[in-house]
Amino acid sequence: MSLEALGALREPLRRAVYEFVVARAEPVGRNEVADGVGIGRTLAAFHLDKLAEAGLLDTSYAKRSGGPGAGRPAKLYHRSDAEHAVSLPPRDYRLLATVLAAAVERAGAEPALYAAAREQGAELAGGDLMPRLTELGYEPYEDAGHTIRLRNCPFHALAQSHPGLVCGLNLALLEGLGADARLDPGPAGCCVALTSKNKSD
Repeated sequence: MSLEALGALREPLRRAVYEFVVARAEPVGRNEVADGVGIGRTLAAFHLDKLAEAGLLDTSYAKRSGGPGAGRPAKLYHRSDAEHAVSLPPRDYRLLATVLAAAVERAGAEPALYAAAREQGAELAGGDLMPRLTELGYEPYEDAGHTIRLRNCPFHALAQSHPGLVCGLNLALLEGLGADARLDPGPAGCCVALTSKNKSD
């Protein structure tokens, strides 16, 4: 399934549609995608539905105000929580991570884990914070209050089964990168919010 899903992104225009949707904090409709990517609404809907069929986007319905069809429920698209990966030969690092997380919790070794995460973050630090966060898969953006928010949690699957442990590790890792970080979970994205220590007030 993952190979087919990733194959859906080979078509350049479809990939552009996908990238537009996942860069938005809220679900978007075909009109927004059409305007954002510079294509017709019918073509936008075609690519959006193909991405949904591949499991890369999820759909929902809500009333929108203004524009064509205002007042009627519109089909909206947002990134799926499903993860897609291809490993040849097959590898299962998530299973290993789950076993290790359970062992750390059982042994009460969280302080050692967080210290190691901070050290790893320091090793990964260097240069501007936002590009580094992007490289690590966090998909950072700055909100209206000048707080750096993270659209993606690179450890999402493990955070579902071991939230306290993984969110604490994530916080320590980001502190090691050189950021003032705090736990500030929202309805979507990473549970950590941060401000660069190099950012002027």
